[in-house]
Amino acid sequence: MSKREDTAVIQDIKEAINKIISLFDSSAFAKRYIQEQGSDQIESFLQRASELALCIILFPEIISGLNRRLREQILSANDYRKIKNQLLEDVSDATVIQITPAVISHSVKLIENNALRAMDFFHVACALEWRADLFVTADRRQLTTATNAGLLTEFIGQQMA
Repeated sequence: MSKREDTAVIQDIKEAINKIISLFDSSAFAKRYIQEQGSDQIESFLQRASELALCIILFPEIISGLNRRLREQILSANDYRKIKNQLLEDVSDATVIQITPAVISHSVKLIENNALRAMDFFHVACALEWRADLFVTADRRQLTTATNAGLLTEFIGQQMA
């Protein structure tokens, strides 16, 4: 190999090391739009992600939370529209993981060994199926389930003492 080829190979290795394939669950990704504990951390994790995946249920879960805030008059109709449009734009570049037989199989195994709400299992199962390098959540039970399943995890929000 020439020196130029060696340099190119070294650059490829460095780029591969810096790539982080991340899956964010709804609880973490929503912090991008609603200021709460951990919102300041989300951009850092998104910047480090070379590839971003989201479970198909993320969009309706976040929209549901935004609608609740709209009904409770925590969000104005104008703010709701702006956030919804930003969310649509943000997820357009992400890989959306569908609920497939393989994801359901992962979910059943997770359900049998963990305490978590049924829909929350889909986020962890999608991360397993996609073989995410990192699972990012703001839900402590999802964090535990994902860790128990062998995923590298990051918690967004207030750490317990």
